Amino acid sequence: MSDRPPTAPHPAGPQDALTDVPGLRVGHARRTGGGALTGTTVVLAPEGGAVAAVDVRGGGPGTRETDALDPRNLVQRIEAVVLTGGSAFGLDAASGVMAWLEDAGRGFRVGPDPAQVVPVVPAAALFDLGRGGDWRARPDAALGRAAAEAAAATAPGAPVAEGNVGAGTGAVAGGLKGGIGTASVVLPSGATVAALAAVNAVGAVADPRTGVLYGRLYDGPVTPPPAEVHAAARRALAEAEELTRARSAAAAHPPLNTTLAVVATDAELTRAQAHKLAGTAHDGLARALRPVHLLSDGDTVFALSTGARPLAPAEAVADPAFGVHVTAGALNEILAAGADVLTRAVVRAVLAAESVDGPGGRFPSYRELYGDTGTGA
Repeated sequence: MSDRPPTAPHPAGPQDALTDVPGLRVGHARRTGGGALTGTTVVLAPEGGAVAAVDVRGGGPGTRETDALDPRNLVQRIEAVVLTGGSAFGLDAASGVMAWLEDAGRGFRVGPDPAQVVPVVPAAALFDLGRGGDWRARPDAALGRAAAEAAAATAPGAPVAEGNVGAGTGAVAGGLKGGIGTASVVLPSGATVAALAAVNAVGAVADPRTGVLYGRLYDGPVTPPPAEVHAAARRALAEAEELTRARSAAAAHPPLNTTLAVVATDAELTRAQAHKLAGTAHDGLARALRPVHLLSDGDTVFALSTGARPLAPAEAVADPAFGVHVTAGALNEILAAGADVLTRAVVRAVLAAESVDGPGGRFPSYRELYGDTGTGA
C-alpha cells in the first residue's frame, strides 16, 4: 500500500520503506491473545554498525542507552535500535537483542578476542500496558531476541510489514488503532532517506472537524469524507472509547502514549549531523499528530546514517544582500526529507492498522470508520 501523492517531487524507493536504505533490516515480534497485545521492532544496522543519534521531545520518555548517542561520547557506531511496547518494563527487550548481537560477535570491541564485544543497543518504549487486558503482558528479552532474529532472516531490501506488528501491536492514536508505518524517498543527489514509525499518540491523527488525516494535508488538496460518514465515525469512536473505559480496569487515566521513530539515510553524516536529522524529523510528527510532544507522550526519534554515499560538500553562494555565505544544500535536502518521510510513515501506519476488540478495550481502525474516503487510496 502506498500513500504517495502523484505530484510528489521525488520518487520513493523500491519498497517505500526503511529497508530502501541499503544494509538496514527490520524485524517484528509480537504477543497477542491471552491478555497480551504488545510487541517489539528491531532495526538492524549493517555489520560494522551505523552512525546514530536521538532526539527526545516527549515529556514522559522510556529509553535505554540514549546517552551513548551523544556526539561527545565514546561509542561511534551502533548495531541495532529497538522500539518496543510495554512502557519502561518493555525495555527488557533490548537485553535479548544485546545477547543476539553478542552471539554474532557484533558490538563495541573491548578486547583482542573477537568475542569480547559490548553491543550498545539504544531502545525506546511506548505505553501499551493493559491494552490486551493483562497489565503484566509485556515484551521481554525473549521477544527482543525474536525480533532481532526476524530482522536478520530478511533479505536485503525486503518489504517491511506495517500495521498491527512489532511495537505497533498495541499502539493507539487518539482513540484509533495505531501501528507501524514506513516510507522512503530517493533524492536527486541519489541519497535515500527513509523512516519507520510506531504511532501511539495521545493526540489525534485526524482532524475532528472533517475526519481528514492531518498528515494528508501536506500532500496537497484533500477531499474530506462525506459529512454523514464523518458524523457516524465520530459517534462510533466515542462509543469505542466509552466501552474501553468500562471494559479495562487496567486502562490508564489520563491516557499515556508515545510515538517512536527511526529516520535513516545512506548519506555519510557525522554524529552531530545525524542529531540534527533526528531533531528536524520531529517536524514530521508535528504535521501528522495534534497535539504532540506532551508530558504524557515520550516521543522519540532515532537517526541512522550508514555512510555508504558521500555527502556533497557545502557550497559558497553569492547573496546580493549579505555577500558570500556558505550553504549546506545537500544536508538541508536530507533534513527536509526526513520530516517528509516521517509524516508519510505516520499516515501509512494509521491506514495499515486493523481494529482490535478485546478484553483491554475496543480500538477501531481509521479504515473501519471511514473506509477509503479521504485516504487517497
